[in-house]
Amino acid sequence: MAKDTLKRSKRLIAPALVFHTDIVVKKAEGLYVESTDGKRYMDFSSGLATANLGHCPPEVCEAAKAQMDRLVHSGCVFHYDSEVELAERLARITPGNIDMFFFSNSGAEAVEGAIKLARFSTGRQGIIAFTGGFHGRTLGALTLTASAARYRMRYHPLLPSVFHSPYPYCYRCPMGQNVKTCSTECFNYLESILRYQITPEEVACMIIEPVLGEGGYVAPPFGFMKKLRALCSKEGILLIADEVQTGFGRTGRWFASEHFDLRPDIVTMAKGIASGFPLSAIGSSSKIMSKWPPGAHGTTFGGNPVSSAAACATIDKIERDNLLENANKMGGRAIARLREMQKRSPKIGDVRGLGLMIGVEFVKKDGGPDKEGLIKVIKKCLSKGLVIIECGVDKNVARLMPPLTIKESEMDKALDIFEEAVI
Repeated sequence: MAKDTLKRSKRLIAPALVFHTDIVVKKAEGLYVESTDGKRYMDFSSGLATANLGHCPPEVCEAAKAQMDRLVHSGCVFHYDSEVELAERLARITPGNIDMFFFSNSGAEAVEGAIKLARFSTGRQGIIAFTGGFHGRTLGALTLTASAARYRMRYHPLLPSVFHSPYPYCYRCPMGQNVKTCSTECFNYLESILRYQITPEEVACMIIEPVLGEGGYVAPPFGFMKKLRALCSKEGILLIADEVQTGFGRTGRWFASEHFDLRPDIVTMAKGIASGFPLSAIGSSSKIMSKWPPGAHGTTFGGNPVSSAAACATIDKIERDNLLENANKMGGRAIARLREMQKRSPKIGDVRGLGLMIGVEFVKKDGGPDKEGLIKVIKKCLSKGLVIIECGVDKNVARLMPPLTIKESEMDKALDIFEEAVI
């Protein structure tokens, strides 16, 4: 059955879409995925950090089914409770003065809308993003994405007036500095963009992932984020936090911005927002959002009633079961053990992360990125029933992103498999 499905998939699904495994799923529940051949896997990919409550969480599925009995689609013709109730919940948990929302379907759509909002509300055109950032693959979002040049190949020309500054990836400093003596040279480079390439008065927004996702699971220094907020405030530049992958408890806080006391002007959200139902959101203050008049942006499927009901249930479950606390506890447990592995294995160059957004960087003897070594580890883990995937420009970083519901015994079992594959 699996071979037949894979054969049909290869014939019918565009090859541009890359699958991380050849597993054909029969069913999934919580941390576990069962294939059609009966094998059971621990899923440490969480559907690319989307199934934050694990697969098919009962409370979310029940809320979605109940909503399906009432209303499945509106298309902006009718109002309905689930969308409004979701906005009320988001206003309570988002950082800063975020109190108004626009719902769409995917992270890339949210990013596209956010930069439209920034340009429209400021009357400025310039956008500054950061190397290593991943913001999506639609044309505008792709212009901001700089986690790998291959994503842009054969798509130029892209959106004009977009500039990139180095992300503070301290393990592999883009400025060639030593982390112990660095004076945030990457921030100085950002300031030079405003001196030599575009004036601050022309910049509508800066967009940054509070923790790099696709770019390598890198958390920036606290001081860098503090300076970034101060610079944007000084120059009247809107600061967009792309929380598509980092949101909804992934880092042990509702949003990763909270780790840096960062109060963004605009937040983009998706992935974990609705436990796998397609949904995303742009959040901002009503002061900024009110500058966006009717018809300035739109959607047919965004804020779908079923997805909105699922998102409400997702937020309720995270709060009720104290899953932010569990993410911090389990993440700390994992990082402590991974750093013990690092001491015993020269293959591991760096272990980093916040909550359950953990990166393990694999290196060669000379310290260079070891993509091939990580591929071997991933294959060994898969053969033992553990699914992990890679990230980073050189694809040498293993990203560990289990659901926030993971238990100690499950984490220990997964790390046993990982350690056996590495050591």
